Amino acid sequence: MNQQHNQTMSQQLSIPVGYLKDNLGRLVPVETIDPIDIERNDMVQDLVTKAKELQRAMLQFKVDSMGDIAALVELSAERYDIRIGGKKGNVTLTTFDGRFKIQRAISEYIVFDERLIAAKELIDQCIHRWAQGAGVEIRALVEQAFQVDREGKISTGRVLALRRIKIDDKQWQNAMEAIADSIQVAGSKTYLRLYERRGDSDQFEPISLDLASL
Repeated sequence: MNQQHNQTMSQQLSIPVGYLKDNLGRLVPVETIDPIDIERNDMVQDLVTKAKELQRAMLQFKVDSMGDIAALVELSAERYDIRIGGKKGNVTLTTFDGRFKIQRAISEYIVFDERLIAAKELIDQCIHRWAQGAGVEIRALVEQAFQVDREGKISTGRVLALRRIKIDDKQWQNAMEAIADSIQVAGSKTYLRLYERRGDSDQFEPISLDLASL
């Protein structure tokens, strides 16, 4: 973030006084530019600068908050002589009066390895073997599950939904095991959510940090 900021500053410093650079990279004398264009340029530059400062502050807030939460969880665990390792663990923290609540949620991002291809082949063999006996609904679910999006990715939710279909068939069950074995954790995202109680009710309203929802 600081590197990008410094790069932007250096680019601005490289422009001679009395000139602005247009969208083609040409230096244009300020006196030849319409005043409204200069006003617009200055306003956009000012708002973007403030937005980047806010972005850096929000990032620092998230880093600090995650560190504080992790330290509190560790401190609480130490009271029971427990050492907590790794990053896993969702936690909800509330103020003493119950007015404010903070949730740390860690969501894992999963992908499938090459064993998913074997699972698809087993499923295809099941449907072919069942022939007319296979329900139209199951055929549709299977086709949808293995469809790829524009980025060539398979929907993990649709594939995992197949495992909830209970069919008393050894080959189908083998396919479901292959799906389970093919699951790999590719990474995780940590979310920080803040809430405030609505009056004296049991309902909490999120404290939004998203500009679009403010």
